[in-house]
Amino acid sequence: MIVGKLVGTDGAPLENISVSLKKAGTGVNTEADGSFKLRAEAGVQLLHISGLGYVTQETSVEVVAGKTTTLPTTTLRINEHELAEVKIMEQRSLNQRPASISKMPIAPLDLPQAAVTIDRQVLEQQQVLRLSDALANISGLYVTSTTGGTQEELGSRGFAYGSNNTFKNGVRFNNGVMPEASSLERMEVLKGSTAILYGNVAAGGVLNLVTKKPQFERGGSVGLRVGSFGFWKPTVDVYGAVGNSQKVAFRINATAEKANSFRDKVESDRVYVNPSLLFELTPNTTLVLEGDYLRDNRTPDYGIGAIDYQIQESRTRFLNVDGANNATNQTSTTATLTNRLNDNWQIRGVAGFQRYANAQRSASRPVASAVPATYGNLTRGLQRSETNENYYLAQFDLTGKFRTGFLDHTLLLGADADQYQTTAIAYTNPDSKLTANAANTAFDIINILDPNKVIAQPKERLTGFQDLVRNTYTKGNTRRAGFYVQDLLSVTEKIKVLAGLRWSYQETPSDVYYYNTFVNRNTKPAPVAGTLVNNRRYDNAFSPRLGVVFQPVKTTALFASYSNSFTPNTGFDLEGKSLAPSLIDQYEVGIKNDLFKGALSANITAYRIVNSNQSQSILPTDPRFGTSRTPSPQELAGQVTSKGVEVDVQSKPVNGWSVITGYSYNNTAYTNSNIYENGSRLRYNPAHTANLSLFYNFSSTFGNNTFLRGLSAGFTTYYVGDKLAGRNPRLLDPATGLAWKTADANKFITIPNYTQFDASLGYSYERVSLRVKLANILNELSYNMHDDNSVNPIAPRNFSATASYRL
Repeated sequence: MIVGKLVGTDGAPLENISVSLKKAGTGVNTEADGSFKLRAEAGVQLLHISGLGYVTQETSVEVVAGKTTTLPTTTLRINEHELAEVKIMEQRSLNQRPASISKMPIAPLDLPQAAVTIDRQVLEQQQVLRLSDALANISGLYVTSTTGGTQEELGSRGFAYGSNNTFKNGVRFNNGVMPEASSLERMEVLKGSTAILYGNVAAGGVLNLVTKKPQFERGGSVGLRVGSFGFWKPTVDVYGAVGNSQKVAFRINATAEKANSFRDKVESDRVYVNPSLLFELTPNTTLVLEGDYLRDNRTPDYGIGAIDYQIQESRTRFLNVDGANNATNQTSTTATLTNRLNDNWQIRGVAGFQRYANAQRSASRPVASAVPATYGNLTRGLQRSETNENYYLAQFDLTGKFRTGFLDHTLLLGADADQYQTTAIAYTNPDSKLTANAANTAFDIINILDPNKVIAQPKERLTGFQDLVRNTYTKGNTRRAGFYVQDLLSVTEKIKVLAGLRWSYQETPSDVYYYNTFVNRNTKPAPVAGTLVNNRRYDNAFSPRLGVVFQPVKTTALFASYSNSFTPNTGFDLEGKSLAPSLIDQYEVGIKNDLFKGALSANITAYRIVNSNQSQSILPTDPRFGTSRTPSPQELAGQVTSKGVEVDVQSKPVNGWSVITGYSYNNTAYTNSNIYENGSRLRYNPAHTANLSLFYNFSSTFGNNTFLRGLSAGFTTYYVGDKLAGRNPRLLDPATGLAWKTADANKFITIPNYTQFDASLGYSYERVSLRVKLANILNELSYNMHDDNSVNPIAPRNFSATASYRL
């Protein structure tokens, strides 16, 4: 036996240093106190001692049979010629990196569905601040609106990404507030139907935000970002082992943000903290605990207004009242337990909780008037609301690989259950009657075109938010559950089949209480006779999936797939029964390529999505209307069709260059409607988008010993074209079933096309880095809109700079 101890030049013990017998090839690592014990055969042995960052030593030791040879304490010197920094870059292509949102350990090349992953290096290189900044990397994913300027609503393939379609670490995320981008490790987008995996999701796809994880190696960074319009944002990211543990690691991301705006009177401030812990319970079992806290306060901003469905061009016009505020607090925690049973099988359990609370005080939205009789005069009312939501999730997945006969299987078995507990309080004018649609009285009158214009004010009006009293108290308690199975069968090396089925159940109770506004103005709800409205819905649906992948060569895959999803409806049929969910069929074909030995991935996808049983009103002119047991009967007889093409191209870093580019075309329209013209496009969905990001790292050309080695530069451009808002013109009045008397009662609003061009420059030296960015260099003007309100201009040309220090 050979025993000894290793210390550094400061006398401190050295842990995890390799000590081995050079001839035999066997060895051990030193313990926490620097000691080691090594069995050896009798005779002269050559001892090899090495550790990262230290000078390697070799020494001869004479070992006597049956005795322990004790070596004197050995001091290792630091290797001054060790590389100052080693960067390990992602070397798998876009089609080789599995996305955790797919729940299966298969490469995207084997998946009959379009998928895109954007890693942290790209997000940092482009200095992404909001999710909308990252859209320049993903074709067909776009901003639909920014209602009130408090959130970014996304869409894809003609369908909105609501909270059901937005995830963080695999758990649904309430997108009523802008998520924090500085904590992201990557963004994952699974396009098309994912109902088999997640149940009630829209047909366009899902977005998963993956946060940075704990590491046992100590490190981190601190930074400060400043920019136009009084923007500043300090950040900190610290990670490492807890103490000297090899079993527990931590990470803490935190940031604060404060800014004014290019918009008059608009300001914001927010605080974000993202702590996480990693436990290696056994060599095959890990537990990750992740927390998330976000406090976001900002001025609600419903934009510049419109007159007769015409945008009154401006970038700065502010139409809200003084004192308007939108305050959101969001807290969440997630526990993920993963156990690798063997090389082929793994189980994974996820438990999540999220608390969302929002309080808003604002003027009512400036809705576009059908007839411009007031010449820009706008009567502002006041509105106030409070929303609270508790969300619970439990999910279990079993994945494994096995073989039956000539078939290789990659199997997923899973179950999930979640619950939304929501409460919402709406306020109204105390003089209003006790009805669900009690209107607010006026606060004042301004002019959209000339805010300084003096206008006679209403004689009786609210003096402030303190005059509003509680009107309704709504309780919701949505409960969902699902069971699913999915199998990827490798029929041959070139042919794969993905088949699966999910059953989903959803229960949606809702209770509405009306306050006695004349007695209990600001107390708990006081339901009186006839003031409670109950609504109960019970829905279930099957979601099948079938896809075929053909790989003529290992780097190319052609695929075709069918899947469907469902959307619960809220209406009632002729007999007063609740409408069944609408089932949405989706067909997708495409080709995925890894070109130039995997240096470039180029994918093309074409899709057709058909909701052939969309809910629509039965008109009063319909003979069946007179036999209806419900006052507003509906039926599943409408149809909406979405079709399009998407192109995604992404490269690995090659000779310093990296490129991401893409293009999408989409047409989503009514194809069978009793109110709207067939072929009439749905709003918010751009017909065309295009994106290009090109960056160059000078170190690959100029080596490691020049001033330019830390320099990088690049640009990002994003085009959005042919987009509509406003309200779809109707052929018939749904209230009467007759033709509109006024042809222009509803109108589209055409949103200007635009191309946003951003340029970035970065420089790193040892532990310090500096990045600068000039956004919207061309100073393009366009808008994000919701219906005929929330006409929110995009930001003008602006500047930002980020300085950071690596710990």
